[in-house]
Amino acid sequence: MLHDFPFYLIIVIVILLLIMLSNKIKVAYPVLLVLGGLAISFIPGIPVLRIDPELIFVIFLPPLLYEAAWNISWKELWRWRRIICSFAFLVVFFTAFSVALVANHFIPGFSLALGFLLGGIISPPDAVSAGAILKFVKVPRRMSSILEGESLLNDASSLIIFRFALIVVGTGQFIWQDAIASFGWMLVGGIGIGVAIGFVAMKLHKYLPTDANSDIILSLVTPYIIYIAAEEVHSSGVLAVVSGGLLLSHYRLSFLSSSSRLKGVNVWESFCFILNGLIFMFIGLDLPEIVSGLGDVSLSSAIGYGLLITAVLIVGRILCAFSAVFITLIARNFIKVADARHPGFKGPILIGWTGMRGVVSLAAALSIPVQLSDGTPFPQRNLILFITFVVILTTLLLQGLTLPYLIKKFHLKDPDYTLPDEEIYNQIKRELTDHALNHLRTTYGNELERQPVLQQIACKWEDINLNTSNSILMSDEAKVVYLNLLEHQRNWLLDRNKEEILDEEIIRKHLLYLDLEEEKLQFI
Repeated sequence: MLHDFPFYLIIVIVILLLIMLSNKIKVAYPVLLVLGGLAISFIPGIPVLRIDPELIFVIFLPPLLYEAAWNISWKELWRWRRIICSFAFLVVFFTAFSVALVANHFIPGFSLALGFLLGGIISPPDAVSAGAILKFVKVPRRMSSILEGESLLNDASSLIIFRFALIVVGTGQFIWQDAIASFGWMLVGGIGIGVAIGFVAMKLHKYLPTDANSDIILSLVTPYIIYIAAEEVHSSGVLAVVSGGLLLSHYRLSFLSSSSRLKGVNVWESFCFILNGLIFMFIGLDLPEIVSGLGDVSLSSAIGYGLLITAVLIVGRILCAFSAVFITLIARNFIKVADARHPGFKGPILIGWTGMRGVVSLAAALSIPVQLSDGTPFPQRNLILFITFVVILTTLLLQGLTLPYLIKKFHLKDPDYTLPDEEIYNQIKRELTDHALNHLRTTYGNELERQPVLQQIACKWEDINLNTSNSILMSDEAKVVYLNLLEHQRNWLLDRNKEEILDEEIIRKHLLYLDLEEEKLQFI
């Protein structure tokens, strides 16, 4: 390991350069990282990379899921809960079933159990790839919310299928009642453990004498504790991390200081940035070992099987997207749905085309045991690994490179937010300022007369063009008033966020500004 340390340092530098290049040419960085790793793997003398699946499941997956749960809007997640859950569970099960049938029929030596195993591995789309692509193009907020919400849950459902299929392949039997009980425990236990540990972590943040540094360290440790605790009792570690992350994110203003929130965002962005970069580079670097394990299966046949399964995934997801629209149009006659209008054909096509596969699929494939419990080689393990790699590479290149073109070509209008984000942001800012100014005058009238700095703040809020460079030092009394005003503004923003048709990202930008204002009080 120490001998190869310079190689890993070079890999990190290459990752940074490739991501800079992806930003320059506006291509999703997972695409370039996989191709870069693939190119490096052909260089003579390069150390052979052997990825430990536990490394991905335990080290990489918890923080990435936690960060995604932390950033998602709970309001949007709840609003689109039906379609998100259908894609995260029903579509994953349908995909695994379709892959199982096709693999059993067209790939020699593939039983239905092995087909379900392969389906469980490659059924969940990768959120990082879709997010990296959507960074360069604008899509309706509802579409990005659906993709983000789906990505939080589909990993759990696919890994559940994967576990059951492993048991069937290893034992040759499937007991329905045991499977249903195990499935229920994975769901209920995972969510319960995540919420319980998240609640404890929230209280630790709130009542221990922590500062920003200790808060950040505790936040980094939390997803690992949640994941390991859930997996130790055989529930879903993925659902546990997601539920714990959602809980802590929802109540972040109640237990984290402004300094902890500001510094924590920077640390988490950098941490997840390098984790994602390493994962996609590893996918490309792992090709030589995967190809070498094909054995009797020819490379051309293995590639053909991989392309066939990829086609099943793409077609199946598009069909599911149109089916979701059709079911929604029927359901609107009986229940209240998030949007009863007909979305047309463009939205379902784009949702169906965002099915790039990535890290979870690779980790699941690598975690297949080399041998069964009786010592015999695990059937078709190497071919499953290769098909998984072909699916990841093909979807990243085919869909990843064409999705931006489709989005620009379709030019979807956002049915929820007809005004530009900047206009909505400024409108909220004006309302917030008027509300805070009125609260200052009615609640702190005496302090306003005595404190010049509060008068200066009031003038700034009235948009009077004054020099507000803090030339007047703020007294302790004025700081207390200003802190109360900032907290009052936060509460007002949280109340506004309860409105269904209001982008939570805009509210979060204002909350970030209030945190910055509070942080400035340390230096004046």
